[in-house]
Amino acid sequence: MDSPVREFARDTVRPGAAAALQGLAVAVLSLTTNLALFVLSLVSLLLIPVFGIGFALFPMVTAMVRLSTGLQRRLGRWGGVPIATPYRPLPEGAPWGTWRRFRWVVGDPATWRDVAWLVPGAVTGAACLLAFALPLYGLEGSLGVPLLLYVVADSYGYGVFWPMTNLAQALAALPQGWLLLLGGLAVAPWLVSLHLRFARLFLAPTRAAELALRVHQLTVTRADSVDAQAAELRRIERDLHDGAQARLVALSMSIGLAEQMLERDPAAVAKLLAEARETSGQALVELRDLVRGIHPPVLAERGLDGAVRALALAVPLPVEVEVDLPGRPVAPVESAAYFAVAEGLANVTKHSHAARAWIHLSYGDGRLAVVVGDDGRGGADPAAGSGLAGMRRRLAALDGTMEVTSPLGGPTVVTMELPCALSSPKTSPSSGKG
Repeated sequence: MDSPVREFARDTVRPGAAAALQGLAVAVLSLTTNLALFVLSLVSLLLIPVFGIGFALFPMVTAMVRLSTGLQRRLGRWGGVPIATPYRPLPEGAPWGTWRRFRWVVGDPATWRDVAWLVPGAVTGAACLLAFALPLYGLEGSLGVPLLLYVVADSYGYGVFWPMTNLAQALAALPQGWLLLLGGLAVAPWLVSLHLRFARLFLAPTRAAELALRVHQLTVTRADSVDAQAAELRRIERDLHDGAQARLVALSMSIGLAEQMLERDPAAVAKLLAEARETSGQALVELRDLVRGIHPPVLAERGLDGAVRALALAVPLPVEVEVDLPGRPVAPVESAAYFAVAEGLANVTKHSHAARAWIHLSYGDGRLAVVVGDDGRGGADPAAGSGLAGMRRRLAALDGTMEVTSPLGGPTVVTMELPCALSSPKTSPSSGKG
């Protein structure tokens, strides 16, 4: 059982300190960008009748506004108030400075909600500065800075005593500082959450926008799924044609030749039959490999837990596997998670130069979470190769998501989530090392 001090640090100090830093980030972002972007938006709109300058300028200003609100959404995820992105997809053939680009920006309701957010967002963002200033002021008093300044300076004040006129008032700064520090850490998460929830009223998509974005996402993922299935069928056809089919043809020719030579050269027939047996064995191995690429038998026999551990054992570096699944996902989700882990481990082996890797599988809130990480050199870019992009398409077909964090120097962490339900509950989750 944790001690009261540890519980207080975990439940109040840590989230309060994180919220104080977030409040500072929100305040700096809001005070430095919101009002300037609001003025730029108004100016660019007023310049539309002036030789069409606004037609090119307003989309550029809108891009800066969306960059600023995008940072607000990231801060929202950090603060536990996720804010979805509401923008309509950019149509093809809409470069900068064109009428189509201007019409796309102006016709998106999220554009005007962003602009409407700028001024009130600056006000609530400025209020978030209190979430940082109050704990900082309390820290100043609790560390005895007012007492020190009272000794060395002619006039100084703190808290309710300004200026401090005697040593007792200087010493009273210590309990005031602790009170302000603890109170500031306690109220900081509430202040930041209040700002973020207010921001979500403006910056989150409306019901109609959510529906439109959902339809677009389903259209894209359906097309990607069809393309992926067609590519998979072509791969299977190629593997059958170049592998098992060719060996079966050779096997048939060997058996036919053995039939012709059965009476006049039994020794040659025996040799041909031995070759045919070897060819049939090779064809069987290739067929098993092909089936394993479609749906691995280990996945059907041992479930996602055992299949992932089998993948980890095949990697030429230590891989820690932790699995906390109270049951088995449905087969399509299980298969997608398995192949995503396989692709992630393949990337670790080929590109990361890592000394160790880890795989974490867990389930909560109706979503299967899969994390594949390594301590390699980092720099993984989903847009630079087909592996991570293929993983994202495979997951998107099942309404899943993938996020890659890979700064230069590492570590690389690929986090995948798939919505699903679990069946066949187990008596206890398992964890360990692969």
